[in-house]
Amino acid sequence: MKQVSTLFLKIAVIFIGIPVLALCIFLVPQLGKVAAEMLPDFPAIRYMVYMIFWGSAIPFYFALFQAFNLLRFIDSNKAFSQISVEALKKIKYCAIIISSLHILALPLFYLFAEMDDAPGVIFVGLLVPFASMVIAVFAAVLQKLLQEAIDIKSENDLTV
Repeated sequence: MKQVSTLFLKIAVIFIGIPVLALCIFLVPQLGKVAAEMLPDFPAIRYMVYMIFWGSAIPFYFALFQAFNLLRFIDSNKAFSQISVEALKKIKYCAIIISSLHILALPLFYLFAEMDDAPGVIFVGLLVPFASMVIAVFAAVLQKLLQEAIDIKSENDLTV
């Protein structure tokens, strides 16, 4: 039963990566083009958009890889080990990096909101940094709980 649920989660991790890849291929160049049209006096904005969004895809896929590794550790009965704690720590740092990079893009969302006179666009821009910080906090809590469980387990192993 355990391997069936982890297989489902592994497939879900793979399917999470596909839409982000599609967004990076199709949407990011369009965003760069629109940003360059909005700010013709600042032609480097296109490349800044590319760096922010494509740059945040790198830690995203690294975090997905670490999540996949965590599922492999669960399959091999190594869930309560130090390597699982390290994987959670890497996921936490990746989420913080993604949130930081997308906070750099918030002025661009402000410009979109001013151009269309739609203040809700700013909240759309806050969605990814907020979700990333929630994931970072969740990973930090899991990391701390797992580390405490490992410490208790090793302490119990020493008393026996």
